[in-house]
Amino acid sequence: MDKLPKIALPVIFGLIVLIILVSKSAVTIGSGEAGVLYKTFSGGVVTDEPPLGEGFHIVAPWNKVFIYEVRQQEVFEKMQVLSSNGLEIKLDASAWFEPKRESLGKLHQEKGTEYIQRVLLPTIRSAARSVVGRYTPEQLYSSKRDAIQAEIYEETKKIVDGQYIQLNEVLVRDVTLPATIKEAIERKLKQEQESLEYEFRLVTAKKEAEKVTIEAQGKANANKILSASLTDKILQDKGIDATLRLAQSANAKVIVVGGGDSGLPLILGNN
Repeated sequence: MDKLPKIALPVIFGLIVLIILVSKSAVTIGSGEAGVLYKTFSGGVVTDEPPLGEGFHIVAPWNKVFIYEVRQQEVFEKMQVLSSNGLEIKLDASAWFEPKRESLGKLHQEKGTEYIQRVLLPTIRSAARSVVGRYTPEQLYSSKRDAIQAEIYEETKKIVDGQYIQLNEVLVRDVTLPATIKEAIERKLKQEQESLEYEFRLVTAKKEAEKVTIEAQGKANANKILSASLTDKILQDKGIDATLRLAQSANAKVIVVGGGDSGLPLILGNN
């Protein structure tokens, strides 16, 4: 019984050390994350092996694991840039991105956990300044927003592809112009719209006038052809045919043969 405390103390001490070692060695990586292993006594950051995946891992207590989110993320950025004529434009943009899983060790070794602030955001700002500087405020406000978005994406992607970052999309959410410039552009666009409407009305009226002219010309040509084809002989024949048909009707009438100026019969009714 006297020896029990002497045995118990080392056991208790060993259990405490074991618990500490396990707690220091156990690493749990969550969903959508990956871990970069840092070996303190054998080469530092592990770059020649895949990163640690999701789940529970045991590592040496003197090593470290740096956990990164590897699913798609979104970062927002508000910038002040200059247009082609030197006016200040406020640009509100965001980017969809994710670190390249297979290069996570390189990313940690060369850029660190703050790679978004060190690499991605500065690249987006630089690309936005370069792209917006090619356009006028009017183009930025109206017709070129999609083009600007695509160009910022392409220029940013060229740079971050070599920095172990996968860029999925850049979205230009808002373009804010100085109030005076915005009002001037809106007035100009309104005037252009009114001018287009006026031109449309002129074209419509011209086409309607051409239609009426063509119809009148057609009628005139038809009458001219008809007049040329109706000789006195044809008119007399048609008059005789009409007289014969009337003479055969049951209605009372008086027919005077040769009573008309053209020698056609005159038909006198009972009224």
